[in-house]
Amino acid sequence: MIKKLLPIILALIGTGAGVGAGLFLMPPPAEEHAEGAIECIPPVEDPEHAAPPEETVDEGPPVGREYVKLNNQFVVPVMRKDAVVALVVASLSVEVSSGTTETVYAREPKLRDEFLQVLFDHANIGGFEGTFTNGDRMDVLREGLLDAARSVLGSDVSDVLITEIARQDT
Repeated sequence: MIKKLLPIILALIGTGAGVGAGLFLMPPPAEEHAEGAIECIPPVEDPEHAAPPEETVDEGPPVGREYVKLNNQFVVPVMRKDAVVALVVASLSVEVSSGTTETVYAREPKLRDEFLQVLFDHANIGGFEGTFTNGDRMDVLREGLLDAARSVLGSDVSDVLITEIARQDT
């Protein structure tokens, strides 16, 4: 009798644990509505008379801009109680005015130093703990990196792109 019930009990426990984990790990809603706000719902279109979807083509950087990928990845230790508990590896690119690629490469050592300081500061305040890819945390990091890039390259920099980021726990 127990041999027949055991698989059913295990399946129910596993399903319950999966649902519970899904609810617990679900990200917060992307947008909060103000109390009393009315949500506008677009009208439903008739599929027979709907316009065909527009094709989007990635045309690269905006006119007058170019992307400069920094040569090496950035490795940032995540510390806890004077011990390294993880390493974060990130690849960065800088969006600059056209024709300034050589300036970026000429100033890359200083730029890397500034970026590393921002990344270390971010790690020290717990920015790489938990869900470190959360939009708010990434926005804070991007702003810090952009400020650092502008301190080295001036107004030629319009954005810093985090093209890859990964955390490896030790």
